Amino acid sequence: MKLEDEIKQTKPFENPYHKATVNLVYTGKWIISLHNDIFKKFNLTIQQYNILRILKGSHPDAVTIKYIRKRMLDKMSDASRIVEVMHKKGLLNRTYNPADRRKVDISPTKKGLDTISDVEKQHKVLFGHLSTLSEEEVTQLNFLLDKARG
Repeated sequence: MKLEDEIKQTKPFENPYHKATVNLVYTGKWIISLHNDIFKKFNLTIQQYNILRILKGSHPDAVTIKYIRKRMLDKMSDASRIVEVMHKKGLLNRTYNPADRRKVDISPTKKGLDTISDVEKQHKVLFGHLSTLSEEEVTQLNFLLDKARG
């Protein structure tokens, strides 16, 4: 559906750049909403999911909060607080680094790995929303989004 119809636009956009900016924001929020529907089933937030993916990617090695912060999609997230919540949920382990007790090593628990695996099974449903695009079009979309970020 056209953006103008989705947002009930009555006047034209100033130019294609204005429309593209609004379209990116609208589409991003739409995708986040679809993700959140899945995350609710697992009692996760999008930031917690992001941390689980980071931990899964580094598993079996542990990582630090600093490493997590650098890799998070939402740079404004309070990674320390989110890690504490996830630790209380039993999704990750926090252990003091034997070489430097000021550092805390973070790794996923079995429950955390099982949770991310279950979420990713559900997550494949989301890919269906992009199935209206060919693989070539998705590749082009990724290229254009990377290019727009400079």
